[in-house]
Amino acid sequence: MTATAILHQDTEIGLVQIRVSNLERSLAFYQNVVGFKVLRQTAHEAELTADGETVLVILREIENAKVLRRNSAAGLYHFAILVPDRPSLGLVLRNLIASDIHVGQGDHLVSEALYIQDPDNNGIELYRDRPRETWQRDPQGNYIMTTDAVDVDGLLAASEGLTWEGLPAGTVIGHVHFHVGNMNEARKFYIDLLGFEQVAHYGDAALFISAGGYHHHIGLNIWAGEGAPAAPADAPNIDYFTLLLPSEEERAAALERVRQAGYAVEEQDGVPTIKDPWNIGIRLIVKQ
Repeated sequence: MTATAILHQDTEIGLVQIRVSNLERSLAFYQNVVGFKVLRQTAHEAELTADGETVLVILREIENAKVLRRNSAAGLYHFAILVPDRPSLGLVLRNLIASDIHVGQGDHLVSEALYIQDPDNNGIELYRDRPRETWQRDPQGNYIMTTDAVDVDGLLAASEGLTWEGLPAGTVIGHVHFHVGNMNEARKFYIDLLGFEQVAHYGDAALFISAGGYHHHIGLNIWAGEGAPAAPADAPNIDYFTLLLPSEEERAAALERVRQAGYAVEEQDGVPTIKDPWNIGIRLIVKQ
């Protein structure tokens, strides 16, 4: 099956909705450790923001939740919070150190990234991009990305004298990264149907795809094992992410490709929503 269309270059990832087992505990973490502010809250849901206006993460509490062992099911590997500049990431690092939690890290050449887990083992990346003109491609057109050690001293120096006030305005969800059960099936869905383009891969185990030449909007891996089952609905994980498209025409074309392939399109909160082969929801929204 070959790609029938390519997503518009202005396509972006929007908010993510995450399932958690204890909303109060998660709110403390997402505010104090990650740096979000609460925009709206009900008994079982909370909308989180960086700028006080734009919702970036929704936390949904589920009853009698079964917390999964990490890397044991298809679903969320991490969602990635993109801060606007290096001093901002330096402040994030300072706050994570002060929070005394485990922090992973990786310099990917295109970006510098910090990795943490929320109280339910939902993965979170906090990162900043290097300028796009510095990103390099190999002869096959894939971006050259590595996982080197982050220059921690440089990050701390970049934020020296600045005050942590939470995630700054300009923060967005930069990408999402999923465990999948089969890479060929993932390619068919995300590339052939939705219209993302491959931009990098790590052998046959991980694939990175994007729209408009970004280093990746979605990461896909089989690190939870070939044939990994979808995360159960009663376990913390991801409910859905939003795909922001530049026009109604772009959305209609993507939805038609998905329908033609036999996938159901449902209306959720008035928004057309599809599910990938591992029950990860995707809400297609036209950017305002």
